[in-house]
Amino acid sequence: MKVSGKTLNSSLKREIQRMFVQLLADLNNPEETSTFLKDFFSEQELENLAKRLAVAYWLKKGRSYENVKKNLKVSTATIANVQNLLKSKGFKLALKKIEAEEWAEQWSKRIKKFVGK
Repeated sequence: MKVSGKTLNSSLKREIQRMFVQLLADLNNPEETSTFLKDFFSEQELENLAKRLAVAYWLKKGRSYENVKKNLKVSTATIANVQNLLKSKGFKLALKKIEAEEWAEQWSKRIKKFVGK
């Protein structure tokens, strides 16, 4: 599927972006979100988005460029671009959400172990 590279009227552009953002906000659970993403994005587009997030996550965890490049099969230019984006609100928010989920998982396991379930 090819999408035109022609520019839109700015008010129409804002409106369709608002609609897209609202759709994402209205997705109710991981299964619903996964279904949407798999149908809406090509496999390559989805992989690229996921890799970009993984690069950010691994850089924040202290992995080297070489380790990220080798394991995620991305270029050093991609890693450098993501490194610069780590300071942006969107990346900070995404990483904060991931870290909160990791924290909740760890404590859930500890509590289950403690109560014997």
